[in-house]
Amino acid sequence: MAKNILHCSFCGRSRDEVKILIAGQEGHICENCVEHAREIIDQELLVRDDKPANPSTFKLTVKKPVEVKKFLDEYVIGQDEAKKVLSVAVYNHYKRLQYKNDHAGSDIEIEKSNIVMVGETGTGKTLLAKTIAKLLNVPFTIVDATVFTEAGYVGEDVESILTRLLQVCNYDVASAERGIVYIDEIDKIARKGDNPSITRDVSGEGVQQGMLKLLEGTDVLVPPQGGRKHPEQKLIKINTQNILFICGGAFDGIDKIIARRVQTNTIGFNVDKLLQENMKKNLLRYINAQDLKSFGLIPELLGRLPVVTHLDPLDASTLRAILVEPKNALIKQYKRLFELEGIELMIEDEVLDFMVEKAVDYKLGARGLRSICESILTDAMFEMPSSKEKFFTLDLDYAKRKFDKSKLSLLKVA
Repeated sequence: MAKNILHCSFCGRSRDEVKILIAGQEGHICENCVEHAREIIDQELLVRDDKPANPSTFKLTVKKPVEVKKFLDEYVIGQDEAKKVLSVAVYNHYKRLQYKNDHAGSDIEIEKSNIVMVGETGTGKTLLAKTIAKLLNVPFTIVDATVFTEAGYVGEDVESILTRLLQVCNYDVASAERGIVYIDEIDKIARKGDNPSITRDVSGEGVQQGMLKLLEGTDVLVPPQGGRKHPEQKLIKINTQNILFICGGAFDGIDKIIARRVQTNTIGFNVDKLLQENMKKNLLRYINAQDLKSFGLIPELLGRLPVVTHLDPLDASTLRAILVEPKNALIKQYKRLFELEGIELMIEDEVLDFMVEKAVDYKLGARGLRSICESILTDAMFEMPSSKEKFFTLDLDYAKRKFDKSKLSLLKVA
């Protein structure tokens, strides 16, 4: 009797366990297996189709450069020059993509303008990149140049830059091919000497060589999960012609190279000493590609990064504004943290001046402000949630007492 019970030839369920059992010549199939087969067919057809899955999801609507800068002003204090350069670059990137779509057969081809940003640590390079990412409706990713090594060594291949971009847009190649990539810490792959290397430079010149075609525009085979390229692995082909690359780095010590070039010596009767002192305060404003070459970036790479901009060092008034003015200002963050515990935090103006003074002394930029805030408020954040207090006023005496106890106070002022 058991042998005569009909069952699905795919999943093995009996007639009693399914709603519908469709009979074939030598077997049967249930409705569950039919639905599952339909899903597999849909997915396979989607993968094989060369056209973008949903072209309407990418709309080239962008704000004008002035509006982009206004948005950046809400989150980043100062750095007007860098903001203008970034706003124009991003806007032109959109226009270039639109132009390619609208004037496919035109003789004039607009080249992309990759950017390199130079600025001391804590001046806002990565913050600018993250903030502009909030505004854009193109795929945007931030990668770190320090993890890349020359092909064949332990570390990541340069192509994994594009893997991150693919992951951001859910492996939609058409969207990834018109994205923007911010490469942080580009100065860490500078070669150590000014002479070309005759040996393999694992994480220096070799990585720069690997980035050349990537920045200019070519077809790159990308491992979908990142890491090494294996012969058995399926690789995805991406054309980088329309991907905008923005590079940023601190380039520690490049001011000495600039000083040698602009000759900031104060010897002689006709030298304007005040002008020379002002020049020394912010030498980065005179930066050009020649200085970056002397630092250790190869000329071929610099040729593919035509726009060079700088970020100004942060002075006391800028640091003070960073503490209180931006939408996500540090003081606003701490007030919200206390608010979540039902405590109102009041901070006196003298405390803010004290924090800024210490941040200027230690030359840690905006990141230094965070460390100083933590050192002053840690005890309060430890004790207050367990107490029944509803108000906490941070005065200068309390701030100095807590700061002097912290490890930060042991730092030597440079």
